[in-house]
Amino acid sequence: MSENEHWHRHLGAYGICLNDEKLLVIQKGGGPYFGRYDLPGGTVEANESLAAAVQREFLEEAGINVQVKENVGVCDYLIPYGLPKRSTSHIHHIAMFYLVQIIGGTPTRTPKKFEGQDSLGALWLPTKEMTADNSSPLVLQAIQWLQTKKLSFGLQRLDTWVVLKQNPLS
Repeated sequence: MSENEHWHRHLGAYGICLNDEKLLVIQKGGGPYFGRYDLPGGTVEANESLAAAVQREFLEEAGINVQVKENVGVCDYLIPYGLPKRSTSHIHHIAMFYLVQIIGGTPTRTPKKFEGQDSLGALWLPTKEMTADNSSPLVLQAIQWLQTKKLSFGLQRLDTWVVLKQNPLS
């Protein structure tokens, strides 16, 4: 860590939902993954378990109810993304991954709007269509896990990460 780096730590819980070689993703409308595909999930709220956070986030972001089947593991990423209100230069994103199964509903392209909602809608995409150019590191990690049943270990510094200014997915 350089002395010029000031990290904001973000803990999130995310679900991996696969159906017929397609991964359920959301289109990101904010944050460092803006304009890319991301896994449904996000911030663990006060007095909320990790599994409950995944279930709530899937309902909010994708419009579906899920059952958490398996704790896949945890990864952490360091991303250059400043938050002026907090005087930070980077986000230390700690992501808990869970395998989930849909138990109700159909993924929605128009999630409910509320303060903090950063999903622009959910869709099924073939894993082979997801790349570093159009997907978050969480999506790429999920695909790696689906192929190898292993997660990357250790902090992954994404020093060359570029936050998009326009949403190419629209």
